[in-house]
Amino acid sequence: MMTQNRLFNGLLAKLGPGLLYAGAAVGVSHLVQSTRAGGMFGFELIIAIIVIHLIKYPFFEFGPRYTAATGKNILHGYHKLGGWAVWIYLLMTILTMFIIQAAVTVVTAGLFTHIFGFEELGGHEPQVVDAIISSLILLVCFTLLASGRYVLLDKLIKIIILILSVTTIAAVIALLFDNPGHYSSATAHFDITDAVHLLFLATFLGWMPAPVEISVWHSVWSESKNETEGKVTSLKEALFDFRVGFIGTAFLAICFLAIGALVMYGSGVEFKAGGAAFAEQLLDMYKQALGDWAYPIVAIAALTTMFSTTLTLLDAFPRTIGMSLELLAPQQFQHRKNRSIYIFWLLVTITGTLFLLFFFTPSMGEMVKVATVVAFVAAPVLAILNTLVMFDKSIPEPYRPGKIMLAWCMLGLAALIGCSIGYLVLM
Repeated sequence: MMTQNRLFNGLLAKLGPGLLYAGAAVGVSHLVQSTRAGGMFGFELIIAIIVIHLIKYPFFEFGPRYTAATGKNILHGYHKLGGWAVWIYLLMTILTMFIIQAAVTVVTAGLFTHIFGFEELGGHEPQVVDAIISSLILLVCFTLLASGRYVLLDKLIKIIILILSVTTIAAVIALLFDNPGHYSSATAHFDITDAVHLLFLATFLGWMPAPVEISVWHSVWSESKNETEGKVTSLKEALFDFRVGFIGTAFLAICFLAIGALVMYGSGVEFKAGGAAFAEQLLDMYKQALGDWAYPIVAIAALTTMFSTTLTLLDAFPRTIGMSLELLAPQQFQHRKNRSIYIFWLLVTITGTLFLLFFFTPSMGEMVKVATVVAFVAAPVLAILNTLVMFDKSIPEPYRPGKIMLAWCMLGLAALIGCSIGYLVLM
């Protein structure tokens, strides 16, 4: 038993940025979009999950690969391409971070509101309640990040991802044994000629498994881990850590789709748009299918999923903005030496997010749709930057991807660009 515990603890010690990646990736794309995909089309879109993971894989891997090769985060690679590349990343981040943070936070707030019974908080409208709860969640996240930052985040995400994985797998197994009768009688199918279905597919895949920006965040977290441990992680260890997170998120996406398919598909019930309403509907459907015992399992899985996403995104935006500014103007911005820069952008992110939630209050569904579509259309831009960086001659030969990976990148880029153009045409 002690030997097994040592092996398990040793494995956890090797994992860090890969689990932070998983914490950021598994969220809206899985809990909301994957569950919706299963509820609408059964198991048909599992192939879409597999394909999008294959398409995006090289561009996600390049984040930790660059850090293993150079000891620095991939933003330094952008800077070597030219200041214009850093500016592109910085502007894309600033233009999208509030809507992205708002989308994940409002889903977290909706779950929190329903699970703890705050729907009637002070007699306010549901959207106002979501905004108030979002404020409290962001305050907790701010406290955690401002006090512990990477070390605390690293430890916390390991616990959250473990809870998430165990509870989600348990829910899927229970549902498979329960075998709801309505699934076999369902008749709705995905139609590639249907514009509505294709638009849903775009929103589904926009954050599946995550926006391409996460490759930069992963690289930054890898650099932070190196600084904490006082050594550069080897390429073998970095890729192992990444692949555990990447494959794990793909598996969990299929699990959430299976939950949606087995609970919702063919039931005749549609998903609601509001955060708390969506949470109530989702958790109550599980209770109906499995019994009251399932409620705490699903509630823990859902809440830990979204809280981990909210926390990791809130850490990623100020980190990468501060580092981008440092690269563009090193004399004015010294991110690592001046902690106040991190805190400043952390507060900016929270302020902008709350401004959207209090004064621009669309439904949860609409907010998620906008955020995921933006990520879908923007994906080729950062994918191109990552490819240019990793195949640059400044990368040491042992760390530079080979010809097979180059061909993989070209195919992936063609697919991402084609899908983005196709979506803009459909609009």
